[in-house]
Amino acid sequence: MRILFLTHSFNSLSQRLYLELTGRGHEVSVEFDISDAVTLEAVAMCRPDLIVAPFLKRAIPEEIWRKQVCLIVHPGIRGDRGPSALDWAILNGEQEWGVTVLQAAAEMDAGDIWASANFPMRAASKGSLYRNEVTEAAAVAVLEAVEKFEAGGSPEPLDDARPDVRGQWRPAMRQEDRAIDWRNDDTATVLRKIRSADGFPGVLDEVLGMACYLYDAHPEDGLRGVPGEVIARCNGMICRATADGAVWIGHLKKKQEGEPEFKLPAVQVLGERLAGVAETGGDWRDIRYEEKNGVGYLHFELYNGAMGTAQCGRLLQAYQGAIRRDTKVIVLAGGADFWSNGLDLNLIEAADSPADESWRNINAMNDLARAILATDSHLIVSALQGNAGAGGVFLALAADRVVAREGVVLNPHYKAMGNLYGSEYWTYLLPRRVGEERAGEITGNRLPVGARQAKELGLIDDCFGSDAAGFRCGVEALAESLAADAPALLAEKRAERRRDEAEKPLAAYRAEELAQMKRNFYGFDPSYHVARYNFVHKVPHSRTPRHLALHRRIGSPYKKQFSHGLTQIYTDYQ
Repeated sequence: MRILFLTHSFNSLSQRLYLELTGRGHEVSVEFDISDAVTLEAVAMCRPDLIVAPFLKRAIPEEIWRKQVCLIVHPGIRGDRGPSALDWAILNGEQEWGVTVLQAAAEMDAGDIWASANFPMRAASKGSLYRNEVTEAAAVAVLEAVEKFEAGGSPEPLDDARPDVRGQWRPAMRQEDRAIDWRNDDTATVLRKIRSADGFPGVLDEVLGMACYLYDAHPEDGLRGVPGEVIARCNGMICRATADGAVWIGHLKKKQEGEPEFKLPAVQVLGERLAGVAETGGDWRDIRYEEKNGVGYLHFELYNGAMGTAQCGRLLQAYQGAIRRDTKVIVLAGGADFWSNGLDLNLIEAADSPADESWRNINAMNDLARAILATDSHLIVSALQGNAGAGGVFLALAADRVVAREGVVLNPHYKAMGNLYGSEYWTYLLPRRVGEERAGEITGNRLPVGARQAKELGLIDDCFGSDAAGFRCGVEALAESLAADAPALLAEKRAERRRDEAEKPLAAYRAEELAQMKRNFYGFDPSYHVARYNFVHKVPHSRTPRHLALHRRIGSPYKKQFSHGLTQIYTDYQ
């Protein structure tokens, strides 16, 4: 079928559904929800068999849903209605939640039901649940709904009297609904409140006299203090005492009228206000190392997958410590939500010179990639439990084996960020896996790649595990198998690296890539700086990129079919 996505942005859920549907032979075109007029024009141009709305913040125009079946993906159980579905589920401590695919109707979230899928809730942030459990459930429910529609089926009316309909109407969650009472709230309550607002809009609070929004919270059992006080700091995070323990808070955003603000590490936001607060560790570590059955596992749980200059340095230091251990295999395990998304654009935007910080950051990424590539004492496995994008994908390719969880989405390209050229030795790493021609196609099309597709392309070695637990078991089995064969495999690895280095040194690849990146950062074309600013400050989209909007491409079959012009198309549809 021809399917049109109407969406606020091409986010992780939209990308996963795009891959699932195109992988089943459907033709999917995307239109960002910019205005009613633009949406009407897009529907008229595309003339889809079906409209799917994976991620909308407002209603589809009535002129559309009255004429065309529109499927709304709602992150709530049957009967749940309102714009803060997942927020309320986290705050109320729901044990089970779900996704419902509804037909658009006059009342928001109250249309007939095409499909639904439930999942057990996990103690995690809204963003983490959305990228994992919600996305997996949405993939199941949307595919069921699309198949039912294609077969001529019909949706079920919403029946609040059914025993399996537990949902209800809830209004948009307000700041006062999740305001923290530091004197009385225990750690679990504080975590639920912050996690219900992470990553948007954050919990409004006051820290050391500064009004700001809180994000990125983790429990701390070992440290204690007066409830509400900042009792420690470590690696950019602050630790704040609760009624029965403490929480680490990784990121803050100033509440400042009239000036755009964005999330930054808590220590950077508070600055001199933290004078006298001790630098000390605790239970939570964004980078940690463990060993199991003779295999080393390096975990790095970096907020939104962003790797700033300092984080790259700390990860490099941890990696160097790992390869000094008496093991033969190191697994680069990343985090639950992301493996890596490359440069930390927020930190770059906040720097006195974004160009200089971009340069420092890309060189720090390259130093880490170089260390992985040069390791001849261990076999290295990149294990992608979460999504990866831009430089994060190519950093993963520096390993000897690259595997991913089945539901992972990769974005192996840089061009969406102002035509960045990219580095991390991608001009060496990608062609040796997929060939020169296919490497150009992958980096040039700016589209997401699913784990199964990445395996078929040769981009990664394997994908397995329908959930995180299954994936971790598969990774452990792979790593232990490699460890058993390490002597022979390491000999092959050293020989191959010597041959490649003799043909063209790694330093040459790096120099060529950085020459291009210098033009991006310091050259006359400001595209990268504009794109980064728009991304960090969440500037609303003014148009849908042509690589997503098939119906708007020059010379596309959509436009050829309607040679009488866009104005007439729009009039005909009306």
